[in-house]
Amino acid sequence: MPGVSPGAREQGELALVLHTHMPYVEGFGTWPFGEEWLWEAIATSYLPLLDVLGRAPITLSLTPVLCDQLEAPGVAERCLAFLRDVRPESHWRDIVLMRERGADLLVAELERSAAEYAAAADRLERLPGGLLEALAPHVTWTSAATHAVLPLLASDAGAALQVQTGVASHRRRFGDWAGGFWLPECAHAPWLDQTLEEAGVRSTCVELTDTFGLGDPAHLHPIATDEGPVMWPLDRQIVSLVWGERGYPSAGAYRDYHNLTAHDHRVWRNDGGPYDLAAALAQAALHAEHFVALVRGRVAGGGVCVCAMDTELLGHWWYEGVHWLNAVVEQAARQGLTLTTLDDALERHDVRSAGPELPKGAISWGKGGGLETWSGPAVADLAWQARRAELRALSRGAKPNERTLRELLALQSSDWAFLASTGTAGDYPRERAAAHAEALARALESDAALEPTLRNLAPELAGWVD
Repeated sequence: MPGVSPGAREQGELALVLHTHMPYVEGFGTWPFGEEWLWEAIATSYLPLLDVLGRAPITLSLTPVLCDQLEAPGVAERCLAFLRDVRPESHWRDIVLMRERGADLLVAELERSAAEYAAAADRLERLPGGLLEALAPHVTWTSAATHAVLPLLASDAGAALQVQTGVASHRRRFGDWAGGFWLPECAHAPWLDQTLEEAGVRSTCVELTDTFGLGDPAHLHPIATDEGPVMWPLDRQIVSLVWGERGYPSAGAYRDYHNLTAHDHRVWRNDGGPYDLAAALAQAALHAEHFVALVRGRVAGGGVCVCAMDTELLGHWWYEGVHWLNAVVEQAARQGLTLTTLDDALERHDVRSAGPELPKGAISWGKGGGLETWSGPAVADLAWQARRAELRALSRGAKPNERTLRELLALQSSDWAFLASTGTAGDYPRERAAAHAEALARALESDAALEPTLRNLAPELAGWVD
């Protein structure tokens, strides 16, 4: 395997992997579903994360579709308008209601929350080159162009379009690339390996819990594939401490994500009481200490514990998550646990041969370890809709026009099926999928100009279009 010396001595390490993604919502609706998702992620997750990224080696992926939006014309201005106008007004309305009820502790928390949004706006405005430029020095991995579940695509050409466009996006924006590629939803199948290899992918993450069993030491070692990249198994035993139904974010002291005020603010703890920031941060420090101690024990015999999570969990879904991550970095230094990126670890750790027990079919980190979340009975129509559109767009002989490919990429996003499966976004995901399918059909019959809502999706399509 490249970069691995046969006699290398393994040292147990922790690889924190943050996968950063947002579907193309810029220009597609506002509250309750649409581009406000992006503004919230910027304010509560991406900006706070800047304080941690430079302090420790962390594997950070940004999906091309998120980068496309952060570069889109007018995005910074609209985000600032949301932070400076919409959020102060919504906080003020809730403050009035809480004062009428005599809920002084909740009023104080609303005032503190409003100040955080104002500080986020100030910080965003002060970034000289914008948020994407601030994140750029830390981005090492890329992903598929619009986060498609690659094993569900109908053709090799469709998979190559997603993968090659994603790699081109990373190279244009961030320069050097060591071959790290986040498989959307950790969805992998052996027939993808050649496509990944041809695009220059060296390593990726997969979910093999059902294959090896929870806690098996096999999860701590990279695995060679016959013709594709090295696979890094996620260590679900450790990941579940953070990303699990009864994981750290469910603790009583943390801020309740689901219990909202009349104007969509969060002022209560998970245990029902008024939120107490000091108590929550004390809890995060204890959880970081616990986390590092468990990882140290996990890798005592060597190997790499891969703890991967969606970036948006930190700060947005789990309000205290960025504080926890910062405390993990401090605890790792205190307890003597080595942190590493996956690119660096690949140079130091022996890669093991794939055994006969590895799955021959598609796997993911979704429900049941397969593709049910994105193609099960509840959303099978969306999967077939996207496959039919792909075959229409890519099997006509001549190269399709740019509008056709952009609509196809937008339609292939894993987010529409996921949101429809979970029922967390009303009719929005099905409406988005239907609109992209209809626009693709129209574009196949004409050279229609791009609509403003898709103006900045996948700029790296040269070579794929007429």
